[in-house]
Amino acid sequence: MKKTKRLNNGNEIPVLGFGTWQIWDQKVAAESVRNALEIGYKHIDTAEVYENEEGVGQGIKDSKILRKDLFLTTKVWTNHCTFKKAKEALYKSLERLNTDYVDLYLIHWPTVNTMVETWQALEELQKEGVTKNIGFSNFNSHHIDEILKYAKVVPQINQVECHPVFQQKPLRAYCLDKGIAIEAWAPLVKGSFFTNETVLEIAKKYGVTAAQVILNFEISEGLIVLPKSIHKERIEENFKTLDFMLDKEDIEKMRALDTGKRLFRDPDNHGFSVETESVNPNK
Repeated sequence: MKKTKRLNNGNEIPVLGFGTWQIWDQKVAAESVRNALEIGYKHIDTAEVYENEEGVGQGIKDSKILRKDLFLTTKVWTNHCTFKKAKEALYKSLERLNTDYVDLYLIHWPTVNTMVETWQALEELQKEGVTKNIGFSNFNSHHIDEILKYAKVVPQINQVECHPVFQQKPLRAYCLDKGIAIEAWAPLVKGSFFTNETVLEIAKKYGVTAAQVILNFEISEGLIVLPKSIHKERIEENFKTLDFMLDKEDIEKMRALDTGKRLFRDPDNHGFSVETESVNPNK
């Protein structure tokens, strides 16, 4: 399978990334990221609100991978979604990550009253060279429509909940029309789909695991995927997703699993506000 995807500005992004959501411990984050990079991942996804940017930066440093060979993403949280605060937030993220730039900076969730000015801050940050690509996470089509009324730059990425149970076909078609690539978070449905009969049947046919079938299907559909694990063997298992290709019949079987129902927060009613500083359950 092709390992990268070309974005609307000509930049390339690895289609298989390593997610770090809910890896709250800095040491665990560092070890997991180092393991992922040593296994062969070139794409790491984190966020300000994950509270692990220091660990991610340490893992990158420990891996000895050259910065130019890595695609690194972080996101601005809702409490920093103003023009001034969004710019300040990225520079603070860069300090924690111990890098001069990120490859992708995203607005984490739509904030109705401030998302336009936040987007304008991202456009300036891209001009300044501290992020190579910009976009958002968890934006529905009407949020994107609002951004595009004022945008000077067409967003490169929309990172959303997307997996076999909730395949986001209308939003994907909308973004494809606009030239916006889709990244899938929770691509493995938190492991809850590993016992699905259809997935297991396909896995047996190819001699692979259920997780590999799910990720392979999503990449075949044009998605960029961000599986997460803190276990080295599972990190390696997910990386082998690119070693085979599903045939058309099996892709159709996977498409038929779509219920059209999201399992996580709805972007139109996500519950995060400018006062929400942390989502860490350990605090």
